[in-house]
Amino acid sequence: MLSKNKIKLIRSLETKKGREKAGLFVAEGPKVVNDLLHEGFVAETILDDLDDIKKVSFLQHPQPILGVFRMSKEDEKHSNEYSSIFSKHIEGQLVLALDGVQDPGNLGTIIRIADWFGIEDIFCSQETADCWNPKVVQATMGSIARVRLHYLNLNELIDHLPADYPIYATLLDGNNIYEQELSHHGIIVMGNEGNGITTQLRARINRKLLIPNYPPERATAESLNVAIATSIVCAEFRRR
Repeated sequence: MLSKNKIKLIRSLETKKGREKAGLFVAEGPKVVNDLLHEGFVAETILDDLDDIKKVSFLQHPQPILGVFRMSKEDEKHSNEYSSIFSKHIEGQLVLALDGVQDPGNLGTIIRIADWFGIEDIFCSQETADCWNPKVVQATMGSIARVRLHYLNLNELIDHLPADYPIYATLLDGNNIYEQELSHHGIIVMGNEGNGITTQLRARINRKLLIPNYPPERATAESLNVAIATSIVCAEFRRR
């Protein structure tokens, strides 16, 4: 039986402040919990009694298992030095950068997309939703266990990269993605749901892409959902 203090602690993990204070996050459902355990995340608490789970679950329909995990894998060390970040997580790889993606569902879906296409690292601006938000964790369907997220200043990160390192983004003034040469490494930048990529970061993009609508002359939606656009772009990069 859960104590009142344990219930209070787990419920506090719904907020970013509570998660940062405790260094913990919640995952619900067999798939997500098992993936986290398999990838080396440390569980502080595992609940499998449905009556207990109902007291602390953040889901409308609670799952048969709930885990409280430490935010980072026990053996994982992070460095804020940009040269170290480049050599360990960017050089020779295809990675994503998210500039203010705020909807938890979108972020979770993008993490799942990255996992599907073998992208292991996502770099996020400080304005991007917290990846340990319960809604994000659930939307990843376990992919949060295999994709590393780094929160930092994207402008500074790009400024520390080698000259002319490929920085891609989908923009309305970009070139048709299906007609452009795409490298097997580089950073793909995706912007905020409503405002797109910030002016400062846009100035650092050196490979502008466009996902064309069809047919070109037809009146259509103003834009694509950021997660859908991410999926299209990643699929085209991996197809080459």
